[in-house]
Amino acid sequence: MDELAQLHCSRIEATTPRLSEPEAHQLMAKLPGWQMPEKDGELRLEKVFKFEDFRNALAFTNQIAQLANEEDHHPSILTEWGKVTFSWWTHKIKGLHQNDFIMAAKTEQIYGGRYASHS
Repeated sequence: MDELAQLHCSRIEATTPRLSEPEAHQLMAKLPGWQMPEKDGELRLEKVFKFEDFRNALAFTNQIAQLANEEDHHPSILTEWGKVTFSWWTHKIKGLHQNDFIMAAKTEQIYGGRYASHS
């Protein structure tokens, strides 16, 4: 996971290929606890992060939102009391790209470095 978290997102074009399922499964092995559900015919990366209160959940949401803007790769985020659900996928190609795994790893790294011990 650490090697993914050190990378940066690349530019995506409409012709950029999606990852194959074997490629996606190989990268999934580096992201313990993440799921790869299919929604609306598109594979996504998804995980629920737990918090002791809404304040910390919102702070984490805002931290990842800032990172998403910096990397120009944006998730679906559901922030609730005590938990935040992130879904990463590449809208332009309607599926998964290495960028999604990079951002999931960065999300995991930020959570583990600041929030995991408090939840």
